[in-house]
Amino acid sequence: MMRRRSSLAGISAITERFTGSGDHTAQGRINRHVPVAVMDIGSNSVRQVIYEGLSRAPAVLFNEKVLCGLGRGIEASHRLNDEGVERALAAIRRFSALGRQAGVSQTHILATAAARDAENGPDFIARVEAETGTQAHLLTGAMEAQYSAWGIRNGFHKPDGMVGDLGGGSLELVRINGEIDGGLTLPLGGLRLAEMAGDSVSRAKEIADKHLDSVKLQWPGDSRRFYAVGGTWRSLAKLHIAHTNYPLNVVHDYTVEAGAFAKFCDAVAAGKLEGSEAMNDVSKNRQSLLPYGALVMAAVLRKTRAATVSFSSLGVREGYVYALLPEKERQEDSLLSAAYDLAILRARSPRHSVELAEFTGKAFKLFGLDETEDEARYRIAACYLADIAWRAHPDYRAQQSLSIIANAGFVGISHEGRAYLALANYHRYRGLGGKAKPPEISVLAGERVERRARILAALFRVLYLFSASMPGVIPKLQIDRTKGGFVLTLPGEHKDLAGERPAERIANLARELETVIDLKVAR
Repeated sequence: MMRRRSSLAGISAITERFTGSGDHTAQGRINRHVPVAVMDIGSNSVRQVIYEGLSRAPAVLFNEKVLCGLGRGIEASHRLNDEGVERALAAIRRFSALGRQAGVSQTHILATAAARDAENGPDFIARVEAETGTQAHLLTGAMEAQYSAWGIRNGFHKPDGMVGDLGGGSLELVRINGEIDGGLTLPLGGLRLAEMAGDSVSRAKEIADKHLDSVKLQWPGDSRRFYAVGGTWRSLAKLHIAHTNYPLNVVHDYTVEAGAFAKFCDAVAAGKLEGSEAMNDVSKNRQSLLPYGALVMAAVLRKTRAATVSFSSLGVREGYVYALLPEKERQEDSLLSAAYDLAILRARSPRHSVELAEFTGKAFKLFGLDETEDEARYRIAACYLADIAWRAHPDYRAQQSLSIIANAGFVGISHEGRAYLALANYHRYRGLGGKAKPPEISVLAGERVERRARILAALFRVLYLFSASMPGVIPKLQIDRTKGGFVLTLPGEHKDLAGERPAERIANLARELETVIDLKVAR
């Protein structure tokens, strides 16, 4: 008993010390952000997402979904499902209370296909507004397509191709290539399609083909990349990842060849994967509509003659949030914004990470390592993330940084790019010798990307020994080309930082570059 009292007294002392100011915002939050919420009222589900704040790469504070089935039976009755309406309103009341609990500054309510198509849709919207005290935005099909495209622009770096957003009631298609072009809506959402077809998959395929044949779809540019949005299509991606034993369980920017994926969708629609182990990766709530989502996907890919299909974790909600940003913030790089936020939250010095990015950019040019635009972005992001595992035990820093980067909610980055970030920071801790077995994610990196990631890691291993992870020293270091290789010059004021360990790391960097690097101390 005495021990318990002592323990409780200790807890009390700690809580008083950290809450005495009355500020209950955790240091794991970006303090410049104020939470905002988006409620998305769809044909099948009602969801609220609370974002940390309006930013180029908003983190999710809270996310909850209720499958209400608002649009169930709408094809026959032309009305929202009565039970679904009551379930949706109950969920919305709960979401409002959660928003108040989370300190939300503003809530945006979006309603889509079911609410706009049903005879009692206006009455339902009026009840939603009465419950929340907030105006609900009833999106037209064109608006829904536009916000889906905004979501793709939010989540991909310079997207080019066609966007498809499959919901419970409708399919929106819109072209994107710098600018967002047009948009159309078809009644091919999973819930509605199943009802139109009388729960017959073969009949549903006929209906999907008929609707797609009735419209003209053109690509906006040279890229024939199809961006897939919506929960059912994300479930298809999860199923494909599990079925193929793909080494990275991340749906966003999971990109596959369209023809092969259309055949996979044929198999799903035919029920050939039912009962498979891979199906365990799909929510049971999604499995009943998966065949309909699969047959629509296959039909769209064949109709458009897409070359590749890329899946997005972002959609209408994130597109709406993106549209709220000032134009200057929209132009920011989502990957670099998210990586730098993580540096603020987890690194010893965010300024030091910026110095790493500036120094390594100059070093790569001097070493003759040309970079594409994306490779430069990935190198900078890797620099921002290079110190996020410092609190872990030294034996586990490599694995922790690898795990964080592999699973972080980054957007604006391909899977190969994610492998670049992971490899650079894994080898920064694990080393580059023969005993440093590359992680499984390395198979996603081509030879060129893997080489650059290793050289970046070797640079990290040199620079951290001079900087002690603090800013101020790295900008004073100088690398120059010599007849026989390169020379790294340490300013005289920091001569005592030279030593055996830095010399050893410089030799490792030289081996990666297949050259010679000397260390010089300036007078």
